[in-house]
Amino acid sequence: MQLYQSNPIKIYNSLTGKKEAFKPINEGYIGMYVCGPTVYSNVHLGNVRTFMSFDMVFRYLKHLGYKVRYVRNITDAGHLENDADVGEDKITKKARLEQIEPMEVVQRYTVDFHNILNTLNFLPPSIEPTATGHIIEQIELISKIIENGFAYEINGSVYFDVHKFNETHEYGKLSKRKLEDLIHNTRTLDGQSDKKNPQDFALWKKAEPQHIMRWPSPWSDGFPGWHLECTAMSTKYLGEQFDIHGGGMDLKFPHHECEIAQNEAAKGKSPVNYWMHANMLELNGKRMSKTTGNTINPDELLSGNNTIFSKAYSPSVIRFFNAQSSYRSILDLTDDGLLASEKGFYRLMDAVNLLEDLKESTISSIDVSAWRQKCYDAMNDDFNSPILIAHLFEAAKYINQIKEGSETISSEDLKLLKETINAFVYDVLGLKNTAKIDSGTDKLSGAVDVLIKLRQEARINKNFALSDKIRDELAAVGIQLKDGKDGTTFSVN
Repeated sequence: MQLYQSNPIKIYNSLTGKKEAFKPINEGYIGMYVCGPTVYSNVHLGNVRTFMSFDMVFRYLKHLGYKVRYVRNITDAGHLENDADVGEDKITKKARLEQIEPMEVVQRYTVDFHNILNTLNFLPPSIEPTATGHIIEQIELISKIIENGFAYEINGSVYFDVHKFNETHEYGKLSKRKLEDLIHNTRTLDGQSDKKNPQDFALWKKAEPQHIMRWPSPWSDGFPGWHLECTAMSTKYLGEQFDIHGGGMDLKFPHHECEIAQNEAAKGKSPVNYWMHANMLELNGKRMSKTTGNTINPDELLSGNNTIFSKAYSPSVIRFFNAQSSYRSILDLTDDGLLASEKGFYRLMDAVNLLEDLKESTISSIDVSAWRQKCYDAMNDDFNSPILIAHLFEAAKYINQIKEGSETISSEDLKLLKETINAFVYDVLGLKNTAKIDSGTDKLSGAVDVLIKLRQEARINKNFALSDKIRDELAAVGIQLKDGKDGTTFSVN
C-alpha cells in the first residue's frame, strides 16, 4: 500500500478559489506542469521562490508514492517586452546589447538557471522542453484554433479572437475577470495594431526584417506568441487534460487565462484540474524591481556579495526560510528573517544530529505515531510547510528531552522517529545537514579553532573589522561560524 492511499491531499485550486480534495486523473499517476523561466537574464529570486515551492510539491508527491511526470519549460524563443504584442523581443534585445547571437544569450542564462537550482538542491523535472524545440506543435495548434473559428490571420500575424471565444466560453474564469470590464478598461488602439480588438492576443507574429529569431509558417516567417508554447508543450507531454498546472501569481492573467482559452478553442476541453499559484517575494517590505534597484540575485545572497544583507546564507537556510511561509502567502525577504531562519535551521539540525546517540527505553513517553500523522496532515492540507516545521520543532524538543533524560523512547518508536524526520527534513523539504561537521580531518577543525580564537581576541580588542573579516572569509569558503552562549562553533557547508 502506497502512502498516498492513506494520505488524501487537499489543494487550493485557483480556478474555484477554494481547497478541494485532490483526485488524480489516473490512479497513482500525476501530471504536473510549471511555467519555467524566459532565459534572457539571470534567474530572479522571485522566480526561484516559485520554483522552490513547486520543487517541494514535487518532492512530497513522490514521497507519497505517486509516479509524477513533472514538466517545466524553458522559454528560449523570446517574447515581446511587457509580454505584449508589440515591442522588442527580450532575447533579441539582450543579444543586440551584448553583440552576441540570441542562442548565446539562451545558453548563458539557461546554464545560470540550472546552476542556481542545483546549488539550492532542486530535483530536476521529468522533462524540460524548450519553446524553440516545439515550433511545429505550436503551428499545428494555431491551425486548429483557426479551423475552429477562434483565430484570424491578418498581414502575416495570427490573433486569438477573444470576443468570438467568449460567445460560447468564459474568458477570464481563472482570474475572475469579465470581458466587459476588460473592454471598459482598455484604451483604443488608434490603428496601431492589426488586431480586431485590444483584448485579442497574438498566436503568431510576423517577424520584422531586423528580427533574428524567426521560423517559416503558413502565414509568414515569424515567431509564436508567448502564451502558445505552454499550451503546446503541456498537452504534448501530459495529455489534453492533466492534473496540476503551477506558476507565479503574476502569470494568472493573462498567461494562464490565455492557456485555458487556447486549449478550449483547439481541443474543446479545459486542460487542467487544479491550478496552483505561488505568491510574490518582496525585499525588505517592497516589491522586487530592477528599475528601482530593490533586487538581489540568488548568487549574491548565497555568496554574501551584496550591500543589503549582513552575511552569506547557505542554500539550506534559504530553503528553510522559504518553507516557513505558505507558498500562497507573500514572503518578505529580510536580513532579520533570514537570521532567525538560520538559528531555527541549526536548532533543528542540532537535534537531528542527536538522533543516533539517543538512549532507548522500554516505553515511550510521547506518542510518536500521532506526531508523525500530524506531519502528514500538515502537508496534506495544501502543502502547509509552516505547520510541518512547527511539528518538526516539537520533535526537536522531544529529542533534547530524551537526551537530558526527562523523556523516554522505545526502540521501535526511535526507528519511526528517525524515518519520519529524515523523510520530511531531507526528502520533502530538501534540506542538507550542514550543521553536521564533515571536515574530513582533525587538522581542519584545529585550524578553524585557531581562527575562532583570533576572532575572539579581535572582538575583545574592539577590532570589529578584523573580527568580521575572519567570519566573512570563512563563510566564503563554506565554513559557517555560530556564536552561542557557550562560545563559537562551526559547520562546513
